[in-house]
Amino acid sequence: MKALILEESGSLDGLTIIMDREKPVPKDNEIGVKVFAAGLNPSDYQTASYAGSLPTSEKKRVLGLEVAGIVDSVGSNVTNFKVGDRVYYLRDINNLDGGFAEYSVTTAHTASKLPETIAFEVAAVAPAAGFTAYQAIIQKLRPRSGSTILIHGGAGGVGGYAIQLAKLSGLKVITTCLGKDIEYAKKFGADEAIDFSSEDVYARISELTNGTGVNYVLNTVGPDSATKDLGVLAFGGEMAVLAGFPDFNQIKFYDKGLSLHELAVGAIYTNADIEAQSELARIGEEFSRLLEQKKINPPQITSITMEEIPAYLTKLKEGKITGKVVAKIV
Repeated sequence: MKALILEESGSLDGLTIIMDREKPVPKDNEIGVKVFAAGLNPSDYQTASYAGSLPTSEKKRVLGLEVAGIVDSVGSNVTNFKVGDRVYYLRDINNLDGGFAEYSVTTAHTASKLPETIAFEVAAVAPAAGFTAYQAIIQKLRPRSGSTILIHGGAGGVGGYAIQLAKLSGLKVITTCLGKDIEYAKKFGADEAIDFSSEDVYARISELTNGTGVNYVLNTVGPDSATKDLGVLAFGGEMAVLAGFPDFNQIKFYDKGLSLHELAVGAIYTNADIEAQSELARIGEEFSRLLEQKKINPPQITSITMEEIPAYLTKLKEGKITGKVVAKIV
């Protein structure tokens, strides 16, 4: 089969298209999928750029975390899928048969059926960003209507979905993004969008909240940013972090009564608890229902070919992408 493989680690130059990679065969409790579309994610360029040498067992590994397609084959003991079912899923990062190939495999209990009304390209940009946003807003923060949330990166995949889920929950949304993306972020429902490259984000938040701060924060940036966020959380505020914990030494204990939530959708695969892993399928089912009912909309999608994946992973790494990129495999 045709596949984009990681032949050598260390840079994106190690990604190579070959025509003769062996088609993966599903094992017990797995499904084989004919891939129609696969989303691009930071994890892809991070894995390709890893400086260490690849073990022999990982030669010709295929990247691609977000996959949408049609079930092509099923392993033994699979009862929830049959050949011909439309499906989408978040791949285990340790699964060497990712979405940047004509065929992939995944565990049957972590995949979700895809309604006919949802295009493969739309489904392929949901599992990483969309499921993370769902976990943050719906499952972790569980916000009170009428409250205020700060969502960093409103022009990104997680941010765009999170803004919509926050608005569905009745929140006032403040987001950060580049100036060129302000209207894009507001299209998803953000009440206020702050250009982090030219404005003092925290002074602006203080102004917008009359000095009381926000009730919730979704930080997609990193520890330094999350630490600064502590200063604008209201008493009893809650923070969900995707890219690192804040430095809690910067605040006093018994000062604000804060709560912290770690977001780790993909890390669920490191847990041997099948029931816990099955949560991915449950999130997928609920997320596709929201998409089908038009309660949330996909981010701006840039569609590319398999050959263009390395170039667009470079653009993603350089922060030049608004929304999401999806590779059309079939």
